[in-house]
Amino acid sequence: MMNRVFLLSPLLMFIFIFTFCSQKEDASVLEESNVPDTTTIASPAPIIIVIEKDLLYNEYTLVDEYPYKDTIRSFQWDKIRDLLHLLDSVQLQHNNWAILQNYKNMNGVAPLVKEFKRNVYKRVADMHGVERFQSVPLFHPADTVTGERYGRDGSPVRYLGEEGGLARVCLLSSDEEWLVPQKYVKVIGDTITFNHAVFVDRHNQNIATLEKVGSKWLVRSMNPITTGLHRPPYAQETPLGIFLLQEKKQKMIYHKDGTTETGGFAPWASRFTNGAYLHGVPVNVPRTTPIEYSASLGTTPRSHMCVRNATSHAKFIYEWAPAEKTVVFVLE
Repeated sequence: MMNRVFLLSPLLMFIFIFTFCSQKEDASVLEESNVPDTTTIASPAPIIIVIEKDLLYNEYTLVDEYPYKDTIRSFQWDKIRDLLHLLDSVQLQHNNWAILQNYKNMNGVAPLVKEFKRNVYKRVADMHGVERFQSVPLFHPADTVTGERYGRDGSPVRYLGEEGGLARVCLLSSDEEWLVPQKYVKVIGDTITFNHAVFVDRHNQNIATLEKVGSKWLVRSMNPITTGLHRPPYAQETPLGIFLLQEKKQKMIYHKDGTTETGGFAPWASRFTNGAYLHGVPVNVPRTTPIEYSASLGTTPRSHMCVRNATSHAKFIYEWAPAEKTVVFVLE
């Protein structure tokens, strides 16, 4: 059993500058206070991330490092620790949480942003590669006429209030504030605690689920997956980022590429952004019975943005991970 204590690695601190919004201190108060020179003010204790293995699902379990063809694949525990550190740090403050939502443009097509391009899928995307379709416009506080960029559906944000029909929010991945039309924001409240986390690794084609119990993050499963494949015009890679699990379907029906004809279903599907689900092995028509495992799991990307799991593992996630309280990290 793994029982180790870890802090942020310096390299990943440089790569991932994850902070959260905070109010500035009142300098005048500090200047007027009569604190003796000998007084020291204690700094907050550093957040220590403790990860232990305590599996709840133990089928097809991978080890920390394992061979794949002529390479070695692994679980990137350093990156996982840093992201858990981010999550725990953000939750130290009292926050009112919300989700950016625009699945299938249900809240309206996002307006064009200042700078955009057409990608290889012939869709409008901002200069960061985020597509307009199913996304949310982010306005800079200094310019509420034209959006600066797009925010992905399913992104968790700190809800800071409303200004003239616009929600003021702060993304987890930056301390910068944005204004968003209120219709794209679902407030989920100030009593939410994120104790469930799913880590999807596109590079190693594996997935880890972790649950915080007390002061420890317990590893609940370590499994092979396949992520989305970059293959225009239909298949698309699973987007990198931080998301909340939003909805669940025991059977997610999908269409044959380029048609409205039913192609089959994916069992035990948990959606986290756009049309991207964590789900079991797809069942193509005319078959109707579930498929437990596919030899393609853990090999190379081949899904249509989704994250394909063994069907019993998808069912485990479906039952274990609460909607709107589970954070899904997609990393490279």
